[in-house]
Amino acid sequence: MGSETMARPVADDTAATATLAGQRFRVRDHYEVGREKVREFARAVQNQHGAHHHEADARKLGYQGIVAPPTFVSTIGLTITHALLDTVLTEYDLSQMLQTDQIFEIYRPLVAGDRLTSDIAIESIRQYGDNDFITVKFALTNQHGEVAQVGTTTIVARRGAVVDPNLTEAVENIMMHVPKIASASVADSEALIELGSDVPPIVGERTAVPVNTTPDFDELVTGQQLAPGSARVTRGDLANYAGVSGDANPIHFSDEAAQLAGLPGVVGHGMLTMGLAAEYLTSWIGDPTAIEKFSVRFSGFVPVAPAAASRIEFTGKIKSLDPQRRTATVLLGGTAEGRKLFGRAIAEVRFA
Repeated sequence: MGSETMARPVADDTAATATLAGQRFRVRDHYEVGREKVREFARAVQNQHGAHHHEADARKLGYQGIVAPPTFVSTIGLTITHALLDTVLTEYDLSQMLQTDQIFEIYRPLVAGDRLTSDIAIESIRQYGDNDFITVKFALTNQHGEVAQVGTTTIVARRGAVVDPNLTEAVENIMMHVPKIASASVADSEALIELGSDVPPIVGERTAVPVNTTPDFDELVTGQQLAPGSARVTRGDLANYAGVSGDANPIHFSDEAAQLAGLPGVVGHGMLTMGLAAEYLTSWIGDPTAIEKFSVRFSGFVPVAPAAASRIEFTGKIKSLDPQRRTATVLLGGTAEGRKLFGRAIAEVRFA
């Protein structure tokens, strides 16, 4: 996700596709949050808070297992997107899509050992010229029946695009090979259970779980600037993130594939930059579980040279404060080589 388009042109079956808006599904299999997976993801997005790595630090925040980073849910969302493309949105291909927006609503953090059920809704499919803008919402419910997190993703897919014939061959020779794994039964072979369009959406309920934030809320003021921050990204970081997240689009590691897709060279994953922005925010508030909502509209990319690190510069400003809930809305900015990465990046944070 967060990648440029690249592969075969999609089928022009717009009428059938439009009727899918409003349909809801459930992923047949559950997702179990693994401790080592959490640690791997935290390293991949450079999220350094101890609660992502050590149980002792997580217990200080009130959790018995290590806590997943704020954007960890993107790995589950990518799996859900694959399931939709394999069984419902079959006229599209993941490698042809560009992610434009991502919203995470965090009602309770994901903790190692959580067993999650995923529900999906195709919120809308809007057609502009040869592009389809598809908005998908997914809700993750844990083993206690609590809605943990809700994600909303908007992607754009081109219809009827003319693709360089060299691109298909390049993709086939560069892409990671994913073997087909036989299912245990015919029923298990279907990744999604269709729920129809009459099923009410799952709504999360926010509880006042204590947080351990560093800034004193009573000393914050609207318009206050956060101290600037930065992150370094190398080709090795991109390869690591691709493996951990499952986003193996070759524009993130192959100059040839990136140039065929119209890019100057290899670029970073959009969701990687969002994860790095989450670390910037966490380093200020001191508690990653205090982030209640995080949304980004992607507008640029991070070019990453073969043998030189790229630097991303982050900024932040308090947009508004809610004294009753002790929450702050924070505007985030990110640039690389003077290029603006986010058209909009907003986080809602709760303070002690």
